[in-house]
Amino acid sequence: MPYQVNFKGEKVVPVEEGQTILQASLAAGIPHYHACGGKGQCTTCRVLVLQGQEQLTPPTSYERVIKNVKKFPDNVRLACQSNIKGEGVEVQRLIRDETDRYIFINGSDDSTTRVMGERRKMALFFIDIRNFTPFIEASLPFDVIHIMRRIFAIFRNAITQYDGVIIETAGDGLYAVFGLNSKIKQAAESAVLAGLKILADLRIFNNTYMRPYFNHTFEVGIGVHVGKVIVGNVGIGLSNNLTVMGYPVNIAARLQAATRELNNSFVISDLAYRLLRNQPYSLGCGHINLKGVSTAYEVQLIGKPYETELPTIAPDAT
Repeated sequence: MPYQVNFKGEKVVPVEEGQTILQASLAAGIPHYHACGGKGQCTTCRVLVLQGQEQLTPPTSYERVIKNVKKFPDNVRLACQSNIKGEGVEVQRLIRDETDRYIFINGSDDSTTRVMGERRKMALFFIDIRNFTPFIEASLPFDVIHIMRRIFAIFRNAITQYDGVIIETAGDGLYAVFGLNSKIKQAAESAVLAGLKILADLRIFNNTYMRPYFNHTFEVGIGVHVGKVIVGNVGIGLSNNLTVMGYPVNIAARLQAATRELNNSFVISDLAYRLLRNQPYSLGCGHINLKGVSTAYEVQLIGKPYETELPTIAPDAT
């Protein structure tokens, strides 16, 4: 008996007995790419199975070989190698025009999961250098860049030591994530350990280098939060192209900004703090209102009060 397959955003297609998904879509007039002629020797006909994966025939030997090479997730199938054995199948073509074809076929990223994007729980880490503007104003350009490189090396070494990935740098701060290769509890632990290492290493840098040679010291503000985010590769040729976005990212950024008003160098959401197996000493907890966030967030202060007085910033009325 014939079944039906729903091509998301396109049409519901009848599938006759013995037809592959590719054959059925072509018969229904869908311009389904199939560069190798439907012989399982390329990947242009691949589809993302949204529902009914159990209603498809098992992967063929051609699919298994390609999956091993391309590291396809289980819900990506070759339409030319997949037959339907029941109702309730919904798929989405991944290559729908020439731009898609370039991204998926000619792009340098060999991870289909990263190109397609995925949701996963991660620890989000924001850090910003305090009192850097006075140093800029009083120093030569060479010294400013040189010190920036030294400080960012401290950041990078700590983050990479604990398996974090720097996503973005902006001015005198950066944004990193933990959890690309670990579960959320380990990700939270790693983010905290990286932050504490940065605070310790920066203290040494201040005492052995900044004070003797520049009569200046630096402090930082760190914010950490955890949550489910979207991870993907935007493929625009910048850095490693990895993007991590979502509401929890905004919360982490707000926590970093709140270090100033809370007068503590390391602010972590209570949600992230409760995931830690070895919880660092907290100077206190409380609820803070974050800009753009409707409910107050409970946080833990696991850094130290700032040694230098920070200028007061008038609250944003917007």
